[in-house]
Amino acid sequence: MTPNFVHPALLWGLALAALPALIHLINMTRQRRVRWAAMEFLLLSQKRRRVWILLRELLLLLMRMTALALAVLTIAQPIFSRQGGFFFGGERTHHVILLDDSFSMSDADGEAGVFDAAKNVVERIGAEAVRQSLPQSFTLLRFSRVGRGSQATRADLLDERVASDFSLKLEKALKEMRPSQFATGVVEPLKAVGQTLGDANGERRVLYLVSDFRQRQWNDADEAKKQLQSLTKLGFEIRFVQCADRLRSNLAVVSLDAEPGLRAAGISWFMNVAVANYGPTDVKNVSVLLSEDDKSRPAVTIEKIPAGKTVAKRFQTIFPSAGAHRVVARLSEDAVEADNARYATVDLPNDIPILLVDGEPQASGARFLQWAAAPGGATRTGLRPTLETPRYLGLKPLGGFSSVVLSNVGRLDTSAIRALEKYVADGGGVAFFLGDSCSARYYNEELFRGGEGLFPVALKGPADLPIDRFDPAPDVQFDNHFIFRIFAESRNSFLQTVLVNRYFSTVASSQDTSAAQPARTIAKLRNGAPLVVEKNFGKGRVVAFLTTAAPLWNSWAKNPSFVVIAQDLQAYLSKTHEEQPVRLVGEPIRLSLDAADYDPAVRFLPPDATAAPNASTDAKPDAKGKLEAVFDDVPQSGVYSAHLTRKDRKPETRLFAVNVDPAEGELALMEKTRLADRLRGVNYRYDLASQWQSANEEPRGANAGDAFLYALLALLVVEMIFAYTTSYHPVSRSATPSPGGRA
Repeated sequence: MTPNFVHPALLWGLALAALPALIHLINMTRQRRVRWAAMEFLLLSQKRRRVWILLRELLLLLMRMTALALAVLTIAQPIFSRQGGFFFGGERTHHVILLDDSFSMSDADGEAGVFDAAKNVVERIGAEAVRQSLPQSFTLLRFSRVGRGSQATRADLLDERVASDFSLKLEKALKEMRPSQFATGVVEPLKAVGQTLGDANGERRVLYLVSDFRQRQWNDADEAKKQLQSLTKLGFEIRFVQCADRLRSNLAVVSLDAEPGLRAAGISWFMNVAVANYGPTDVKNVSVLLSEDDKSRPAVTIEKIPAGKTVAKRFQTIFPSAGAHRVVARLSEDAVEADNARYATVDLPNDIPILLVDGEPQASGARFLQWAAAPGGATRTGLRPTLETPRYLGLKPLGGFSSVVLSNVGRLDTSAIRALEKYVADGGGVAFFLGDSCSARYYNEELFRGGEGLFPVALKGPADLPIDRFDPAPDVQFDNHFIFRIFAESRNSFLQTVLVNRYFSTVASSQDTSAAQPARTIAKLRNGAPLVVEKNFGKGRVVAFLTTAAPLWNSWAKNPSFVVIAQDLQAYLSKTHEEQPVRLVGEPIRLSLDAADYDPAVRFLPPDATAAPNASTDAKPDAKGKLEAVFDDVPQSGVYSAHLTRKDRKPETRLFAVNVDPAEGELALMEKTRLADRLRGVNYRYDLASQWQSANEEPRGANAGDAFLYALLALLVVEMIFAYTTSYHPVSRSATPSPGGRA
């Protein structure tokens, strides 16, 4: 058992333990022999007690030498290993490293990077553990390997005993590590430490949180504070190691989305790409490289992005064929690479089927809508209208249509109403155009039903809009709504010339905004009466035009704006308006299939098979009777694909865009003082990676300094008593008279 010493330089003082023996020898050389006859009697008495006297003097000399040695050892403070801890309270040390490998840690300037600094600190902690004589163990857990979903937490090293070759083992493990594309906060990793390691069981535990300490992670630190306090109660000593030394400039593609509108093969549509400037200075002429199905297309340039701001740019795209397509936007390299790319996917149909229903035999209103949706000739809108009578609604399924438009329909049977309500509740869109065949009483009783039905408002009846030659205001005033967005932006004069002669007036109380599904006026007449109203119904939408589609009660169908608004109406109602869900790295991909149409076998392919292997799985029935396939291993951004087989044996591919969390690219650092304020009450030590030194970790174990001090005090007391009893003390004369009467 070889101890370490807190102050090893003081051990030279052990030589002082020889002083009592040296003094004794010096005193012996100073004695003179004097022969005296009366001493013969004393010498004879001394021979009888010689052995006992020498033993007492030797013990006294040893006690004095030991006292000096104990004094020196007390000051030097020896540290004994756990074997000695049986007597001195020793313990082994467990180093627990939480290594932040979220993609903000890839922040780099040239060759040096934040993650490299973090790995260097971990290596130094490991090297210091090897140098200790006390038993040491090591746990290394990366943020990206914290359990999520069905995956369990996976530590790189778990309670690994530190031996002489541990530094080489740790170096090899760290060499293969790279920053991930995850945006994991600190809360889940802190929870994982407590769940994985549990109680301390008598060992000393030191938790090192090696991170870049960005403001985004610590601005709201209440939950992290709770976890740190919980770990402190479990016996952890908390050490923070800050690895980021300064704020670097960083641009990030934060969104790449299709604009709402009609999307089909062979027609152009628009997308928006947005770039955030997370740096401290403005940037100009930012070029965003674009590709469609892995083919480059002209880049877009953003003239200026102020510091801390996000700027979006619109661009037009077109795909000639139907099916799944991918779009990618990229920036040039900067401090953080992971957020320089953004991915989007779109599944385009050949065309978008819509159902037009007219209540008149001549179907005049529906034919104008049909012409607006599909003018014919070289003009392609992507819409495929089907014209039917009201009976069709109750006889045929509506799920195959993207939207349903009713023009001047006077009555519907019960089955048709139920079919429409189910269609809209499931996410479909319905539009009403009124006319002479419509009855206010019927619509109120069967379609409005006190606000519970499809129709948005209660009707009074037809009304005329009188001509006012002294009022220059146009007949129709439009809200800033998706259907009228083009004209709202450009102040197009076509809408100024639309004339309305007749319309259905409404009951004011029916537009109560406190209702569960309130109606909203999106266009009104110059007298303030509603002309176009909408409401949500279940997952779908309903829009009601309180005038005719045909140019009978108005001149709209003869106005050039009618075609644009009719097509935007279809885009607004269409199921294609549904946005693709935002999928982030680490979140499982879930695929829902109709069991009647697809085989359960599904094969998922990642964007890079070398980074994440493909997986074949069987879709399992869910609670709704559909098949669900889940792909859990999503460690990188890009476009993932799922390969399916239909019941008719035709293959099908679906694409899923997975992106990094752009907020992780915000590199602003949390200041030490602000961090301390947010973690008030948590006992921790804060160090910079650049200043981390092995001297920060003093040898630990059983410190015998106190034990030696107590032994020294006890020995001094014994030595004083023993010295007193060993030395000669003459008896003092008593003042009490003797029995003989003499004093």
